[in-house]
Amino acid sequence: IGENGAGKSTTIKSMLGMIRPDSGTIKLLGEEISVNTSALKNEIGSVPDEIGLPQNLTAAKIGRIMAGSFSNWNSSTFSDYIKKFDLPLNQKFSTFSKGMKMKLGIAIALSHNAKLLILDEPTSGLDPLVRDEILDILNDFTRDETHSILISSHIVSDLEKICDYIAFLHKGKLMLCEEKDRLLEQYGILMTSEEDLNALDPNAIKGRKRSKYGVEAIVDKELIPQNFEVQKITIEELFVFMAKENDI
Repeated sequence: IGENGAGKSTTIKSMLGMIRPDSGTIKLLGEEISVNTSALKNEIGSVPDEIGLPQNLTAAKIGRIMAGSFSNWNSSTFSDYIKKFDLPLNQKFSTFSKGMKMKLGIAIALSHNAKLLILDEPTSGLDPLVRDEILDILNDFTRDETHSILISSHIVSDLEKICDYIAFLHKGKLMLCEEKDRLLEQYGILMTSEEDLNALDPNAIKGRKRSKYGVEAIVDKELIPQNFEVQKITIEELFVFMAKENDI
């Protein structure tokens, strides 16, 4: 997760071999990735934020093209997803809505026996009903313990529904990577005075903002004395606070 421009799409393009990182290495499914690497093509299903398929082709024709592109392509699985998503087989891609295009992209990604899905903003700009439908599909995919998903988004509520781990990117840097449940257990909101907050361990304070009642701070609960009342926090509140703190 991260705001627009945080580096989410750049990270995904690097993982898919579309651009070369300035330094370091990337491994997916145990294999090192480099530009134009195609060895893992069948193992990875990718869905970009903009589905770049030929505008004049129908879903049926796109399926036939994909059958020649992936050695593990399953035409029956593709047809099942087309029906499940209620997509027209013989309608040109150019006439599809954004939600329909995203569903087609996911249908392609799920039809060649991929073990890893990499999705870039798959629910951005979609209406709530379509978003929930796509999240349900992704949840179904991960019921197989050999399957994993890497999803980038700035819609925190979507990530809270389906993710086990959350990584926070801010201005090109990885600020945090942790189990979602662990984050919710570890951090909380403390409402107190400026004086009391300044008396606490600085390492306990992850973000703060002034309120009409004093100061509202995101804190590491393990480092806060028990006589302070710390309220529960949402993932969205945590990352908004941390982003603002690192902009100071």
